[in-house]
Order: sequence, then C-alpha cells, then structure tokens
Amino acid sequence: MKVLVTGGAGFIGSHIVDALVERGVEVVIVDNMSAGFERNINARARLYRLSICESELTRVFEQERPRLVIHQAAQTVVARSIANPAFDAQENILGSLNVISNCCHFGVEKIVYASSSAVYGEPQYLPLDEEHPINPISQYGVSKHTVEHYLYLYNVLYGLDYVALRYANVYGPRQNPAAEAGVVAIFTGKLLAGEQPTIFGSGHNSRDYVYVGDVARANILAMEPTKSGVYNIGTGKETSVQRIFNIISRESGYEGVPHYAAERRGELKRMCIDYSKAMKKLEWIPLVSFEEDIARTVEYYRSQLVNR
Repeated sequence: MKVLVTGGAGFIGSHIVDALVERGVEVVIVDNMSAGFERNINARARLYRLSICESELTRVFEQERPRLVIHQAAQTVVARSIANPAFDAQENILGSLNVISNCCHFGVEKIVYASSSAVYGEPQYLPLDEEHPINPISQYGVSKHTVEHYLYLYNVLYGLDYVALRYANVYGPRQNPAAEAGVVAIFTGKLLAGEQPTIFGSGHNSRDYVYVGDVARANILAMEPTKSGVYNIGTGKETSVQRIFNIISRESGYEGVPHYAAERRGELKRMCIDYSKAMKKLEWIPLVSFEEDIARTVEYYRSQLVNR
C-alpha cells in the first residue's frame, strides 16, 4: 500500500511517516519545507518538495497514485491567521481543496485530515465532544472547519471516504522551539538555554495537551476502511500554562521566573476535549501521562543541544 503524507517533514507529519514506514507502508511526502526539516525525513520515504497550493501537486498524484492520503500540511499559527487571514485561507482552505480534488481525480480511497479543536471556539461545557457548537474565534479555526465541510461534500458527491481528527494541543519531540506556536517546545527551548520565557495572560489559561506519538497512532487507526467521520483527539484533561512552566522548569533545572504579558487575541481561556468517540470507534486512547511525556520531550531537546 502507498500513502501520501502532506507535511510529512514537519512535527506531526514526520511521526506519522515513521509509524507508516515501521508498518511496511510505502510513503510519499509532499512538503514545501516552510515548517519542515530535512532531519525529520525518514530515509525510506520519498520527498516531493512543493506546496500543496501548487498545480504541480497533480503531477505527484498522477505519478505516485497513492491509495490513501494523510493531510497534515497547514498554516498552524493562530496569531498569524488573525494578522493575515488571506494567507491562512490560501494555505489551509485552497491548499486543502487542491489535495482533495486530486484525491478524487486519481481514485484515492480515503483521506485522513488534521483538523483542530480550535473549530469549537469558547467552550459552552467541558470536556467538549463532537456535538459541541462550532463557533471558532480565530481565522485558523474557521479555515480548519471549512475543510471539514468540503470533505463531507466530496464524500456525498464523489464518494471520497474521510476521517477528520480534531487535535487538542499536540506536543513532543521535533516540535520547533523557535516557532510562534507550541508552548511546550517554546518553553523547553528557552529554559534549557537559560532564557526567560513569556506567559501571555495570568498563566491560568488551560489546554488539553496530547503527545505526538498518540496523535500519530490515531492517524494510523483512522486509515482503516471501516472508520469514517469526525473525532476528537485529546486527553480530556486540562493543564495550565503555569503548570507547564513549573514542570519544565523542574525537568530542565531552570530556577528563574517567567515574564507575564497581555493575553493575545483569539486565545481561549480553557479547553479540553472528550475523546470517548475515538475510544469507541477508532479504539484509540492516549497512552502516557503528561508528566512522563514532558520528561521525554525535555530529554529530546537536551540531546539536540548536545549534538549541535
């Protein structure tokens, strides 16, 4: 079986590629390397270095004829979506439409799409299940949900099977500590370097943090032909930004205090999601505790610093 992974050189995508290769799957990667890294690319996967927005994507589908597509490529920074909504829509909506259209044209059996819990907006209750009202408060949340509608439409019109996975906040090895998003990676990078991190708001804002290995496993399970629809992928637990700082400080040996700044637009106060549907239908659960995962993640970044 051949699977095409968009964004396969990036944080989450590269873990999915590794999981596929370990299972003997032939993997093709499409990545423009705007957020991906050469060091993330599995040696047994084949890379096409291009954007999902380019017309050249059609040539890749025509040449490779993948059976399934796992679509991870996206603009993922909430603040950037607010500052430049046209760019966000270009990458996340039009780019995804290019992927979906090629799936239909070249007979792809199924697409697994990386959506986001950002589609929900401010919670009316916690933990959020898939029936919660959809009221995103950022352009990023809007673009992610828009693609879900297109997937439903292409399923009805053309029979393209799909699964959309609404991720909670994903963290773990390979997340870029120099990027604008990903508080665990950002804090870890700064604290290991002895630099003071910034907390936006009081530190009491909370999120549902899910380990990247668990997310990769959810994508593998979603490939099965009997699975379809929309699923939350998270832990059902809230962790505050202040607690994350405290845990990483302990693991990294940092003894300073954070800088507190004003909250950013489009940021939620609280978020955690109900994954019971994924547990029942995908037979998926998160496997490792948050503090164990944090320790593993800090060790990864420490090893990266030593090996530079």
